[in-house]
Amino acid sequence: MGLLSGLSDLGLGKLEGAEIFEEEKKPEPKKEEQPKEEAVFDENDVLFDKSAECPVCGKKFTYRAVRTGKARPIGQDPDLRTKYEKFDPAKYDVVVCPYCGYAVLTKYFTSLPAAQVKLIRDGIGGKVHGVANNPILSYDDAIQRYQLALASSIVKHAKDSEKAFVCLKMAWVIRGKKESLLEDAPDYDDMMAQLRDDENEALKAAYEGFVSARQKESFPIAGMDEITIDYLLAVLSARFEKYDVAQKMIAGILLNRTANNRIKDRARDLKEQVLMEMKAKGEFS
Repeated sequence: MGLLSGLSDLGLGKLEGAEIFEEEKKPEPKKEEQPKEEAVFDENDVLFDKSAECPVCGKKFTYRAVRTGKARPIGQDPDLRTKYEKFDPAKYDVVVCPYCGYAVLTKYFTSLPAAQVKLIRDGIGGKVHGVANNPILSYDDAIQRYQLALASSIVKHAKDSEKAFVCLKMAWVIRGKKESLLEDAPDYDDMMAQLRDDENEALKAAYEGFVSARQKESFPIAGMDEITIDYLLAVLSARFEKYDVAQKMIAGILLNRTANNRIKDRARDLKEQVLMEMKAKGEFS
């Protein structure tokens, strides 16, 4: 007699011989997932053509600009240069009019007083030629544009802060080129030495300009408040071994009640770095 015998009398004869417990089916082995191929980065995907009107010659043109939120920050250098993943937005931070040659950082791309318009027209208008206008800018293209922006700022007698900011960002772009240089590049050592010299020259000019601006201009300076400017000057002072200036700036930041903890922590780290460098040079015992 089976446990299910007699079901036929109830109209379920087909179930009299049924297995009570089904044999567990072994799961089929999972197929190994192939790692997804990372999409190839295309700089065009983070750029777009932006319309503009030149404040000097009045002609309309387009320039390449970075889409908001498309550049992903991954860190920051001591001198406030933000580093981004796979991309350097600083390459695209200069607007150059293709007609008259006026060049300026996007931060300062606004209308100009008549006196400055005349200075640009007389000193630059119609004289610029051979400017690269590629959809994707190389570091060399970008450096050339920063040189034009610096030339325009000199000709129009811009504030020291504007000229200093151009030099600072030029140094960042030169550093970007230095970081992108492959070790198997021809004349690698010579190129690196030249780039280091160029970066230092730009940073020294930035330092001098911001020192002057801090004495003559009202805050914010180049969009930075007093604490940020003082931190930047402390970093650049330390870089060029002006340790007394660096220590003075650092002390001011640490004693400032309005300075946030983040910049105070960075100032303390810089203080330790300065003391170590001074000890190494025998300037501190």
